[in-house]
Amino acid sequence: MKRIGILLIITALATAIIFSACGENSSKTSSNKSESSTVKNSSSEVSKQASKDNESSKDTSKTSEKSTESKTGVEASWFDDAVFVGDSVTLKLSYYADNGSLGKAEFLCAGSLGYGAALQDIDAEGNVHPTYEGEKYTVDDGIKMLGSKKVFIMFGMNDIGLYGIDDTIKNMKTLTSRIKEKSPDVEIYIQSVTPMLESMQLKDLNNKSIDEFNTKLKAEAEKLGYKYLDVASVMKDEKGNLISEYCSDPEAMGIHFSDDGCKAWVEYLKQNVE
Repeated sequence: MKRIGILLIITALATAIIFSACGENSSKTSSNKSESSTVKNSSSEVSKQASKDNESSKDTSKTSEKSTESKTGVEASWFDDAVFVGDSVTLKLSYYADNGSLGKAEFLCAGSLGYGAALQDIDAEGNVHPTYEGEKYTVDDGIKMLGSKKVFIMFGMNDIGLYGIDDTIKNMKTLTSRIKEKSPDVEIYIQSVTPMLESMQLKDLNNKSIDEFNTKLKAEAEKLGYKYLDVASVMKDEKGNLISEYCSDPEAMGIHFSDDGCKAWVEYLKQNVE
């Protein structure tokens, strides 16, 4: 009987051990299945996200391509019936434009010309009106004589320090009014004053005063129905000064352009005139 009892106890213990092991294996199997399912779900989510990111990238690429395609700009011939009016800064552009980058555009420029000086009488002593084929013209008479359909004006560099910002704006309005009286069908484009080198700032003429002037110039030009062109925006470095590579006179005035500067100017115009 004792032997039978001992055998029953041993059998019971063996059975318990076997069922315990089976339970652990079952638990591990269940856990492995759960982990496997989690990995598969996670992998699926990553795959879906990657697909979405790829589609998003394609959409962004398409948008970028469309943006680039829409910015082809006008041809040089678009400027064939245009005249550029300005001071020595624009005079440099006239030399650069000999390469045909502005088509057959004409130029009425003089070194010290500005909105104020352009309002002087043609026979005023010491006047600085532009000369065309050996004869002097006021800006308004010169535009009428040329029969131009578009006029691009860049004045202010010789005005801001002399007249102040507000009076320079008044002179702009007076000059453009005279132009419209003599050439009513001409389309007027007002260009911003461009920046100076950081090392060439003056008390009354500096990049801060130029920016203030350009802000008012834009508001007034648009109020009068003229197209405003922010040429200065492509001439500035990260500090708001003239990009050094675009300057041809870094040791003199720090305001005139190199060929690279003129190229940037022309490209800006072609992209923004329409």
